[in-house]
Amino acid sequence: MARKRKELPEIHDVQVTGVAAEGKSLARLKLHDTDESPIVVFIPYGAPGDVVDIKIDKKKRSYADAHITRIVTPSPVRIEARCASFGTCGGCKWQHLPYEEQLRYKRQQVVDALERIAKVDLPEVPAALGSECEWGYRNKMEYTFSDKKWRSWEDIRSGKEFNDSGNALGFHIPGAFDKVLHIERCHLQDEKGDEIRNFIFELAETRGYSFYNIKNNSGLLRTLMLRIASTGQIMVCLSFGEDDKIAINEVLSAIRERFPEITSLLYVVNEKLNDSIADREVISFSGPEYIEEEMEGLRFRINAKSFYQTNSRQAYELYKVARKFAGLDSCGMDSGKEKPLVYDLYTGTGTIANFVARQARQVIGIEYVEEAIADARLNSEVNGLDNTLFYAGDMKDILTDDFVASHGVPDIMIVDPPRAGMHEDVVKVIMNASPAVIVYVSCNPATQARDLALLDARYKVTAVQPVDMFPHTHHVENVVRLELRDPS
Repeated sequence: MARKRKELPEIHDVQVTGVAAEGKSLARLKLHDTDESPIVVFIPYGAPGDVVDIKIDKKKRSYADAHITRIVTPSPVRIEARCASFGTCGGCKWQHLPYEEQLRYKRQQVVDALERIAKVDLPEVPAALGSECEWGYRNKMEYTFSDKKWRSWEDIRSGKEFNDSGNALGFHIPGAFDKVLHIERCHLQDEKGDEIRNFIFELAETRGYSFYNIKNNSGLLRTLMLRIASTGQIMVCLSFGEDDKIAINEVLSAIRERFPEITSLLYVVNEKLNDSIADREVISFSGPEYIEEEMEGLRFRINAKSFYQTNSRQAYELYKVARKFAGLDSCGMDSGKEKPLVYDLYTGTGTIANFVARQARQVIGIEYVEEAIADARLNSEVNGLDNTLFYAGDMKDILTDDFVASHGVPDIMIVDPPRAGMHEDVVKVIMNASPAVIVYVSCNPATQARDLALLDARYKVTAVQPVDMFPHTHHVENVVRLELRDPS
């Protein structure tokens, strides 16, 4: 006979006391009278100072997950979320917090990671550098077409009849990947993105084009990518699940006629089982296959497969911090100083490498993705930079002691690894190379802290600057300057 599971309780009048990982809030309490001590309970969409009723969803030995069933007394800092889809789409988990509070918690997230994981001596960590634009800051959005529109339990249980088609163009629902939340307004991109997306949806509904079905791998319209650059250039890239040339031409012709301001109108035919277009041919229906971003007179070409920081204006602030921490601000043409040799690890499309190249003797960039390195070389060429070298391959295989001996010991090393941080072999080569300064740019303070603990044997942290690239989310970038310790 199966053992009956202990029913998870609903608890009333819970005081939310802080903010935790992944944008959740937290409380500490005993779930049952028999519990020896309180445990941490993680609660999405709570605000410190809230008094709430919660339902426990999952219980582990040292923590529990719960959701709010009722806000008894809202926190003094709680504000009204701007987006009608807040709490459903899963994207902006902090819209109910004032932006200055978000920045405070992001700084604390960095401090907690560096103190608890790195456990190294730290200078004072300043306030997180906020984004000039709180809304409309994203230059890139990706949406999914689906014939399985997400409907709330309340709507389903109401018994009402739905008169719409059941199609959606929007975001996948967390935990229900075959369902898509239809979006009419997203506040994270310029309103022109909403105009284009809503037009395409209405066009498809009016003409009866089929929306993608993920289980059957069928349907004409599959995904939509919108890029709106700080230069005003616009890229639209539609992914089609069927190679219906007549329908594809009809859709793209209608878009071009309605929005002549679209700079690059592109499409992909993707009949495979996943949405990735990395291995698909991108075809230009009208305009070039790229748009351009601009930074201090430098132009960066971005195609449908390129990575570029999604907050253009704040990317400029981030790169300025990295350049300042590297000491390159004082290495201009008239400074009289000898320009340094710079290594840029995990260079991506070479944005940082090209951004600092005018202050360097030479910049050597290394990146795993060959297509990204092709973009990096192209961007150097477009900007007339002849002092960059780029290499494609696995970092731990390329960045070896022999590579450093061949290309020269760097004066400055800039690293911007993926969320997983750096491989231990890479950290060893960095310490063997012994650059005078390392600038570590990270999108994950936890893995950055782990790497700083390894580097601490030879380097000390001399400056830290959190940078917010994504208002209304819990994500934060962090830049750290490390200096080689005195060998004596």
